[in-house]
Amino acid sequence: MNQKQEGVFVGIDVAKDTLEVAVRPSGERETFANTEEGIPLMEAFIKRFTPVLIVCEATGSFETRAVTDLAASGLPVVVVNARQVRDFARATGILAKTDKIDARVIAHFADAVRPDVRPLKDREAQRLDALLTRRRQLVDMLTAEKNRLLTASEWTKEAIEAHIAWLKECLKNVDTDLANLLRQSPLWREKERILRSTPSVGPIMTYTLVSELPELGTLNRKQIAALVGVAPMNRDSGTFRGKRCIWGGRSAIRSVLYMSTLNAIHFNPVIKSFYDRLRVAGKLPKVAITACMRKLLTILNTMIKNRTCWMENVWHSQIIS
Repeated sequence: MNQKQEGVFVGIDVAKDTLEVAVRPSGERETFANTEEGIPLMEAFIKRFTPVLIVCEATGSFETRAVTDLAASGLPVVVVNARQVRDFARATGILAKTDKIDARVIAHFADAVRPDVRPLKDREAQRLDALLTRRRQLVDMLTAEKNRLLTASEWTKEAIEAHIAWLKECLKNVDTDLANLLRQSPLWREKERILRSTPSVGPIMTYTLVSELPELGTLNRKQIAALVGVAPMNRDSGTFRGKRCIWGGRSAIRSVLYMSTLNAIHFNPVIKSFYDRLRVAGKLPKVAITACMRKLLTILNTMIKNRTCWMENVWHSQIIS
């Protein structure tokens, strides 16, 4: 009874083949296969405790099936950044790393930090995620093959060129699938219409924001900047004043936002004007670009919040004032 009143917290260490489960505060542990047969057994084990919160780390994709099944059963499950848990472990003096230790640390993290449970993405959103991931993989492979072609011998050049052509065709097909998928959702179509009205915001930026940043339009400018990882963080202590720098956040969004911002500095009059003002004020190019990334993101956030398309005069006047 006391355990129920205090709350039960479950940590799951996810590996390719196994799911290591630790229960806090009872200390019970169990290992299950990360398979269609093993996940229901894990679910039944966890349900015995009526947990307040279940936490596992993001592992790329190994956790997806287990998390989806747990959430579908009405269990409060949340996926967190692995670095958060690792930093928590170090802070509590736990330096060793095994699956059993990790599961116990994750359960402790769940109890101490209690991250908010967020609704999981539906099937269509998961499909959008998968297509974007595949697109990034194809772009990486295409870049690698193009680099190999520069130094290819006469015996391998033709094969590399054929592979490049095939990768380009695959990339074209994925882009078509992404465009078609976005058109199937009225909400996504509306977001696309608003975002694409902005100079320098192209289809890939739009797909990424829709998929990776569902919070766009629901947070204030400081919150959205911190979430993406473009908010400057202080490094001050006593009389020491360190350089402020960006840290953490969602790297996939930040990478696409960076490329879009470079384009905006040349072709978006509002961002170009903002960048020029920063450079005249003596800001270094990298600092100015980061500030422009933040500015572009907060503008897009406001546009989605207010359901308004790009209005150059409005944004230009706000930057000048």
